Amino acid sequence: MLRSVDGPKRPVLIVDDDEELSAMLREYLESEGFRTEAVFTGREGADRALSGAHEAVILDIMLPRLNGIEVLREIRQASDIPVIMLTARGDQVDRVVGLELGADDYIAKPYYPRELVARLRAVLRRRANSEPTSPATLSQDGLEVQVTARRAAWRGQPIDLTATEFNMLAALMQAGDDVATKDALSLAGLGRERQSYDRSVDVHVSNLRTKLAACSNGAIAIETIRGVGYRIQVVQ
Repeated sequence: MLRSVDGPKRPVLIVDDDEELSAMLREYLESEGFRTEAVFTGREGADRALSGAHEAVILDIMLPRLNGIEVLREIRQASDIPVIMLTARGDQVDRVVGLELGADDYIAKPYYPRELVARLRAVLRRRANSEPTSPATLSQDGLEVQVTARRAAWRGQPIDLTATEFNMLAALMQAGDDVATKDALSLAGLGRERQSYDRSVDVHVSNLRTKLAACSNGAIAIETIRGVGYRIQVVQ
């Protein structure tokens, strides 16, 4: 029987009003070495996600009353816990909105459980990996990224980033004057190879660009290199 490479019994929260599907997913995840809890309403999902009892959340968008987008918004106001969104196949709007609000990844229903586990392991591995692949601190004209401590700051003022945004910022900083390709950013930020027609990297970079411009009054920019990737610039 396979076990998670990230270690046994890592706690995961499932938020989905389909109780039968949730039971099957729980059984599969637990056979893969995870410990799971399932709740069936958005309200319960938001409360349990913010309880500190889990390392990741699998969140369905289609929930009664408080939907998945609203739950994600509440989570992101107080926590950067990794969140994988479950979306309807072909519903590009929900995927983009989820990513814009800070979801770490998404997968379309119906999905293969093995693919969902692969996505889950990727976000957990990315979150848990504390071994820096670059210098402990990256800096450029007032922008500083402490890789191991996972802190970013502009002229001493902290920048509030999701885990995915932080990883992409570190990759951009490490690239320096070179272009950080979309493939490299997908591996650094999402923990997986980029897929054709997948806009996840672009949406996360757009969110990061907005946050950096806001905190620096426009001094930090992310240049788009069409068809290739992105490059970070600090204007003095």
